Amino acid sequence: MQSGTAAITIVRADYANAVHAQAIIALMNEYARADSGGGEALPDSVKAELVPALARCASASTLLAYCGQSAVGLLNAFETLSTFKARPLLNIHDVIVTESQRGRGIARLLFQSIEEHALARGCCKLTLEVLEGNRNAQKLYRDLGFAEYSLKEEFGQALFWQKLL
Repeated sequence: MQSGTAAITIVRADYANAVHAQAIIALMNEYARADSGGGEALPDSVKAELVPALARCASASTLLAYCGQSAVGLLNAFETLSTFKARPLLNIHDVIVTESQRGRGIARLLFQSIEEHALARGCCKLTLEVLEGNRNAQKLYRDLGFAEYSLKEEFGQALFWQKLL
């Protein structure tokens, strides 16, 4: 992608690459510090363990967006199984574009790349969660073809729940 003179390059992260590892930590920490990410920096223990944990997770895929030598975007996704289709699906867990680079189409490039990856893996769908108040992300996701999930109207839309352990 070209914007002015700086091209955006999307690469699949190599968790053993120190430059990629640092980019993952920096972008995840930026997101965590934002209000939409909880408003607090990642604990040092998470910063130390995140990339090794991703490396141990065979289903993990991380894409990094670079503008020159600077990492400006990240997408973390995890492959799982659609039991209704008996085929893999890819859940997009994190999408981050550094604040100074928003509005350049970087998230769209990340989504285009992860969709190509999912199709190559034979995935039947992409899934993601989005916070109710994150209207900008919702607009982007709708523009990209995502929609709320339901099986039958009388049962309503799927809800994302959690239980902390």
